[in-house]
Order: sequence, then C-alpha cells, then structure tokens
Amino acid sequence: MKIQTSRLLFALGFALPLAIAAGPLQAAQTHDHGHADTELALDHGQKWATDDPLRQAMGNLHQAVARALPEAHAGALSDAGYDALGAQANRELAYIVENCKLEPQADAVLHVILADVVEGAGIAGGQHAGQARAAGVVRLAEALNRYGEYFDHPGWQAIRIPHES
Repeated sequence: MKIQTSRLLFALGFALPLAIAAGPLQAAQTHDHGHADTELALDHGQKWATDDPLRQAMGNLHQAVARALPEAHAGALSDAGYDALGAQANRELAYIVENCKLEPQADAVLHVILADVVEGAGIAGGQHAGQARAAGVVRLAEALNRYGEYFDHPGWQAIRIPHES
C-alpha cells in the first residue's frame, strides 16, 4: 500500500479543522518531513519505536473504536455516536501531529496509517456522502490494527472486526 505524503497532509488539512482550532492545523501543515512515497514496513524486522504522545492518542482512539464497533456493526450506533467518534479521531490526530516526535523513517510509516485514520474519521463523521458511516468505524479499526502490527505499543491488542454475513 503506497500513499503520497502530500495526500496525507491534504487529508489532515481537511479533517483537522472540523474538530480543532487553527493552531493545531498549522502544526499539521508543517509536520511534513519531506517523505517520498512510503510503504508500510518494519524497522529491519522489528516494530518501530513509539513515544508517549503517540501511545496515548492511539490508545484513546483504540478504546473509542473498540466501544463503537459492535454498535456500528449491529446498525445501532446513533448519528451522534458516529459524530463523536469522528470528532475524537480528529482530536487524537491533532494531538499526534502536535506532540509525537518519531525518527523520520518511523514517522513516514506512521503517516501511511494516519491517512487511513483520517479517511475513517471522515467516513464515520459523515463527511463522505453516500458511504455507510459504519464503514468508517471499520476503516478506523483496520488502521489501528495495522498500527499494532508495525509499532511497538506495549499491551496493544488488535480490535476484532466482525465479518459481515
């Protein structure tokens, strides 16, 4: 899976203002470290190191998505629930952009995952007309599971994603 950093920055620039003030948005726009196209990859066979801000934000998002997913899958999550999840995802993204300080290679891999978080938050938050909001919750869960595959986050557990029948 490849994604251009510019696509991620555009997505962050679009999604973040929905939930945060202009200051964190400016930080998002300057978070580019000049990455070229990046693929998900481990650090010489090992998971990438994380820092406290990244673990905190991703942990918060993990809890929110794990709570919302069963209701979304059952068709029982309210519009307010979807809105709240999308807004929380945007807040956590803003916190990561402002506070997370990873080495450049780890940061580039993280950007690939965060692009999926941005997209999932937008779908869950109702910004993608014609797409089922529950699909945004699934997209968030998939992104969080990929984060756990590539980043060393002690105690991280994959979110079980129900299969559609």
